[in-house]
Amino acid sequence: MTTFQAPKGTYDLIPPDSATYLAVREAISGPLRRAGYGYIETPGFESVELFSRGVGESTDIVTKEMYTLTTKGGDQLALRPEGTASVLRAALENNLHRLGNLPVKLWYSGSYYRYERPQAGRYRHFSQVGAEAIGSEDPALDAELIILAVDAYRSLGLKNFRLLLNSLGDKECRPVYRAALQDFLRGLDLDEDTRKRIDINPLRVLDDKRDAVQKQLVGAPMMRDHLCEACKAYHEQVRELLTAAGVAFEDDPKLVRGLDYYTRTTFEFVHDGLGSQSAVGGGGRYDGLSEMIGGPALPSVGWALGVDRTVLALRAEGVELELPSATEVFAVPLGEEARRALFGVVTELRRAGIATDFAFGGKGLKNAMKSANRSGARFAVVAGERDLAEGVVQLKDLETGEQSPVAPDRIVDELRGRRA
Repeated sequence: MTTFQAPKGTYDLIPPDSATYLAVREAISGPLRRAGYGYIETPGFESVELFSRGVGESTDIVTKEMYTLTTKGGDQLALRPEGTASVLRAALENNLHRLGNLPVKLWYSGSYYRYERPQAGRYRHFSQVGAEAIGSEDPALDAELIILAVDAYRSLGLKNFRLLLNSLGDKECRPVYRAALQDFLRGLDLDEDTRKRIDINPLRVLDDKRDAVQKQLVGAPMMRDHLCEACKAYHEQVRELLTAAGVAFEDDPKLVRGLDYYTRTTFEFVHDGLGSQSAVGGGGRYDGLSEMIGGPALPSVGWALGVDRTVLALRAEGVELELPSATEVFAVPLGEEARRALFGVVTELRRAGIATDFAFGGKGLKNAMKSANRSGARFAVVAGERDLAEGVVQLKDLETGEQSPVAPDRIVDELRGRRA
């Protein structure tokens, strides 16, 4: 037993559970790839300032949750707490927005880090799949991304998720609403930290989950009542496109999300089977983020879906994914000559695209067949000296127990025929 353990709030992803996580990542990214989104991968750490500017200096992510470090050269870096700022930085740095084909459509998958109190569904190291559409202001693009996320969840067999939808307005109408909300909040009985938010980012107070705060927010002014005509029309188009695509949603006037860069369309996917940590993913439009981090005006929209949370949602619904067996064929040699001969057969099967494993370590027949059964393989290929002398190997169906001799140079074709 090692004296080391995974850090608090993290976990090791190991077989067989890891196969489910891989399947979830594949299911989420599948609709994106079919919609023209290209894969992007960014460093696991970035400049602290990228997140303080983009995510927002007043957010819990920046003030309380970022893992920061100082390099030997004196640079201030942070482990990435979210993906959007990093992806936009990479797109700008590599001039993807100047290639003449907007929007730039990108998807990514990776690990993210936040220092939070560990609990079910909330970890300090977590996995997300995300998508960003950079450089276009179009309600159809907002609807596209939401529909792609819904299709991903549906492809996994999830049914009990809900889509919450809101609009946060833009630079024209939000200042008026912000002032009205600040006037309302200043009249409430709030703690000192929450009162500080009134001046910095009053919308975040609406997102406070404490009952004592929520009870006081009854009657608070809502953004939907302050939207300008352009934002009203934009939001209505998003709603119409979602409805036409058969996507149900719930209007949530208090939905603001935890990041400062959102404008107009904001959405969140929640699952009621996850308790207090009900969000499984979300996103929205962030038309001003590019300018915040030193780039040109690039209206954009995106989302991130939690792989960990999605797996928990699947478990809550009792959904069992149909996962292909990691091993289709297990080779069992009896004797040294058979080991050399079957090892060559194993290599040939793998090169033919057939997942094959081998009884390593010189196991006897009984132990080797136990390993074959534990591997989940459908077939075993068994050979001893007598088989080799006759120019055959024995192909055994581990489900039916049926066994038949097959010439080694025919084993690939035989297995392909039985898999069909």
